[in-house]
Amino acid sequence: MTTAARRYRPPVAEVTDIDIDRQRSVRLTYDDGFGCELPLDALRRACPCATCRSYRDRGEPAWPRPGQPATVTIEDAELVGAWGLSIRWSDGHSTGIYSWDALRRWCDGGSPDGLVTDLPEAFEG
Repeated sequence: MTTAARRYRPPVAEVTDIDIDRQRSVRLTYDDGFGCELPLDALRRACPCATCRSYRDRGEPAWPRPGQPATVTIEDAELVGAWGLSIRWSDGHSTGIYSWDALRRWCDGGSPDGLVTDLPEAFEG
């Protein structure tokens, strides 16, 4: 690999606390003191699984799909090693893994791949 082909990726702060409000949001606190709250509807629309990405690539919403409820809650969530968070949604969807790296970019106000349109609320950790 040439030097030009390598991209520098700054180290990502590690998540030290996760607070899940199953009706409203996922709140993350990082070891650098930063924290943010990600609304559930934005997270569900931003599902990183292949099926949801395919819908967005075609210009269609990943959620809500026809016949799905307009609101969503978290049924269950679990850590996926040191890599991210897996969420089982009340609409039955459960295949996306939200990487810590992507969640931090969203928390910092970024919108990777145009997935999240609602900016999260930052808070003092």
